[in-house]
Amino acid sequence: MLYALVGNPNCGKTTIFNALTGLRQKVANYPGVTVEKKVGECISQHGQKMRLIDLPGSYSLNARSPDEAVMRDVLLGRQAGTPRPDRVICVLDASNLERNLYLATQVIELGLPTILALNMMDVAQARGLRVDGAALSRELGVPVVECQASTGTGILPLKLAMSQADLPPSLWKQPSLPDTVTAQLASCRNVLCEIGAIDARSSMLEPLYLINDHDPTHYGIAGEHVQHIRASRERVESLAPGWEQSFIRGRYDAIGKIVTSVVSKVAIQGKTATDRLDALLLHPLFGIVGLGLVLTLLGYMMFTVAEGPMGWIEGVFGSLAEWVKSHMPEGDVRDLITDGVIAGVSGVVVFLPQILILFFFVGIMEDTGYMARVAFIVDRVMSWVGLNGKAFLPILSSHACAVPGIMATRSIDSPKDRLVTILVAPLAACSARIPVYSLLIATLMPSSEVPPLTKSAIFVALYATGLGGAFFFAWLFKGIVMRGASSPMVLEMPAYKLPSWRSILLHLWERAWVFLRRAGSVIVGITILIWAASTYPKTAGASSSENLANSFAGRAGHLIEPIIKPLGYDWKIGIGLIGSFAARELFVGTMGVVYAVESEDDDLSPLRDRLREEKWPVGAPVYTPAVCLSLLVFYVFAMQCMSTLAVTRRETNSWKWPLFQLGYLSLAAYTLAFLAYQVGLRLCA
Repeated sequence: MLYALVGNPNCGKTTIFNALTGLRQKVANYPGVTVEKKVGECISQHGQKMRLIDLPGSYSLNARSPDEAVMRDVLLGRQAGTPRPDRVICVLDASNLERNLYLATQVIELGLPTILALNMMDVAQARGLRVDGAALSRELGVPVVECQASTGTGILPLKLAMSQADLPPSLWKQPSLPDTVTAQLASCRNVLCEIGAIDARSSMLEPLYLINDHDPTHYGIAGEHVQHIRASRERVESLAPGWEQSFIRGRYDAIGKIVTSVVSKVAIQGKTATDRLDALLLHPLFGIVGLGLVLTLLGYMMFTVAEGPMGWIEGVFGSLAEWVKSHMPEGDVRDLITDGVIAGVSGVVVFLPQILILFFFVGIMEDTGYMARVAFIVDRVMSWVGLNGKAFLPILSSHACAVPGIMATRSIDSPKDRLVTILVAPLAACSARIPVYSLLIATLMPSSEVPPLTKSAIFVALYATGLGGAFFFAWLFKGIVMRGASSPMVLEMPAYKLPSWRSILLHLWERAWVFLRRAGSVIVGITILIWAASTYPKTAGASSSENLANSFAGRAGHLIEPIIKPLGYDWKIGIGLIGSFAARELFVGTMGVVYAVESEDDDLSPLRDRLREEKWPVGAPVYTPAVCLSLLVFYVFAMQCMSTLAVTRRETNSWKWPLFQLGYLSLAAYTLAFLAYQVGLRLCA
């Protein structure tokens, strides 16, 4: 049996999904659209398997973005590659019951057996609200389960309700429509059936949602079909002006009567915890200071807590390389394993603890409700550049990875704002930059000489520089290239709540597995290619350094050295820049392979130590503070990620914008890295 899990944003839907499925879940994309698809399994009380699909959060079935259209299409059985669900679990935020029931009543009208999960009961109680789940069940005629997903309360009763053989039919009745609108919907349905846009067995609800669709192309309809839908919308509006507003009002009137009968208010003394926290965290001054402290703490944790696990990982890979060297005869195969695979993969995997700390902090910010406050805090800054706080959420998501960040721009209504956000999203410091930043900071500042707080301050400064660059280019594009008024932001401020540690740990497990799988496939493959390019062709009697210089990779590095020498880079760094075009973190893996191949004495010391010891032919160190600063600035702005370019191409449906994105970011990275190098030289003189 297939259950669909639906609900408003911030209602705890994903927490319930994780509580029901645990590790029995997988993530993919829906066919043909860049919308994440999460599917999992759980076992019923009768020992039978049940499948769950976690649909994107939405406030109604009237689609305003592609992810909302996906939710509607899955429930209507129109989404390619996904069968229509047998049943629906609709998660409700008990503290905002009236708003949440709007979507719930629409879902019930589809005729699918529905269970209502009345979540966040603790938040409702904190606000002085008592919600009677049994009374709500009697009013709607569907099972209602009271739960508190963050603590696991109510999950067992929810499983019991899911395990029932039959669910009762709902008592909810759809608000009536004017006869003229009903007649026009019937006409629209008949025409759409004739041209094959919808199935002949479809109900009147499909043309209703089609006519109300903000963009019918989300529905997989194009050409004359879209023209017919838009013409139908115009005819309906001319026959019954304002019918949609009156239909919405009628639904809310009916919902209001239900809420009045099931919700009672209790007097509470003083302000709620959310009110008191918001008075501080949303303060014009203290809110910004608080955000700065959170980011500084994040940077500090990444350089202190992560140091121990990173040392263990280095030790494991070092011991593995020693074991291979002691058990295999000398030759290219041994060198491939030790200098190629182990050196390349270890150079990237060693930073897994820092990446997990980043995702841990992001998970806490999202689960507690603080992430929405961050968007509110920066809304004023975003308005200066012509965008709003809603555009900041994709940029914030891009700190994990630019690919889902760019996909998250689908929630932005304005096409121009969406395009600008896509173009600047890669400037957010994604997790792929963490290995590069950490390596260069460690090279610049040995742990024995510099306190962790100084390193964390540099880390925060790099993140702030990326955000500053995103704001600057957004202002530039909105002011010159894509003029237009900024759209207002409407953002829900969820109540603060304790995080669900189970959900956060599951999220960390998913991200760790994705990272390790990437390290075990993509990075292994590329490091083998880099090793081969750094090893061949060999020159008889030549030293390792001479062989590296004459290899294919060495020749490529020497070829671009005149271009990168003004930045302070040598040809070996040039090899790293070339390798990192596939993915930024491959700069670390590439440099690990280059120095492992060049080593004459099977040196297994950490890469940061090798970089500190690297010299120019005249004896001067290569990785001076000016060079490290230049490289850090370069990777703040560089568009070194093929996956990001690919998703930009898919989201904009054009090669023009990804090529423009590659061009302007590469030019900015080179120019600013040059300036940083020149400033660094003068400061260190």
